This record gives sequence, structure tokens and C-alpha cells, in this order.
Amino acid sequence: MKKSRAASLCATGLLLAACSRVAPLEVFGQVPPFQLTSQSGSVFDSQKELKGHVWVADFIFTNCQGPCPRMSAQMRRLQAATPPDVKFVSITVDPERDTPPVLAEYAKKHQADGSRWSFLTGPQQELHRLKREVFLLGNVDGELNHSTRFVLIDRQSRIRGYYDTSEPESIQKLKRDIDRLRKEPVHETT
Repeated sequence: MKKSRAASLCATGLLLAACSRVAPLEVFGQVPPFQLTSQSGSVFDSQKELKGHVWVADFIFTNCQGPCPRMSAQMRRLQAATPPDVKFVSITVDPERDTPPVLAEYAKKHQADGSRWSFLTGPQQELHRLKREVFLLGNVDGELNHSTRFVLIDRQSRIRGYYDTSEPESIQKLKRDIDRLRKEPVHETT
């Protein structure tokens, strides 16, 4: 009788553990290697800078009077609330005005840790390709329209989530999902 009860308790415990397991975050796409120019004026190579890291990306422009200051403040808070291995990338939608010195001043204003948070610019065609075809967030066409979503990317450069920065609970969910991805085992892709 004791063995039966113990086996029953063990089986119940295993069932509860299996039922409470959280499903992995969905994979929305793959971010291919890219090269842009950082706020320091140097080449930013995503393979060198981001490979093996969980990272968050957004699209902004420095003279934005709308959502960009809020988004950058949210990114700054995420930078402060996450471990040093988490990276952040803000890509301009206004490459004509957002030169490396302008981006460097903007980074300083938002207290960006240069070892973790990069502000990037490059040719409009490449920015458009990244925003539209890779991150699936619209066009870079000179209109300065941009998504207000953050994009979460895992250590294998896979897009794992989109987060609306206008919804406070979305930022909390992003923080939890960053923690989840940091705990996920990394599987080498071939």
C-alpha cells in the first residue's frame, strides 16, 4: 500500500510539472548577419557584436518629437534592469540627419552603455531592407514613419517576440521574456 501511494504521489508530481511547463517563445524569423555604422563611426558587425547574446532592437530617429524619447527611456530602463550580457540596438530611420556624431550625442543623452547599447545608421536601402524584410516593421523611405515596437532576438539571432512600447505591461512581459531566453539552452544550427 505504501509503495502504491508513493508511486501515485510521484506520478501526480510529474504530471503537475509537465502541465506547468511554459511553452517556448515562438520563432518569427531569422536575423541574417548585417553591417551598419555605430555611433562611434566604426563598423558594427552583428556577427561580432551580437552573436551568442539575447538582444532587443528598435527603430527610432533622434529629432523625433513623438514616441522615440519614450522608447529610448524604456530601453534605458531595460538596460539597467538586465544583466550585462543582454544587448540593445537602436537603428535610425533618418540616416540623412542621424550621423554617427548625432547618434553619439543621443546615446549620451539617454545614458547608453556603449558596450551594450548601440545606435546604428547606414545606407537607406540597407536600413529599409532590415526594417521591412528582416524585422517586419515597415519601410525606411524618408517619411520617418516607424513602428513603436521592440523586437526580442535570441542568442541564435532568431526573432522571438514583438512588444508594443505604448503598453506598460508589454515592457514587463519583454523583461520576463528576456530572462526566459537567457535560460534557454543554445542549440547550434547547421
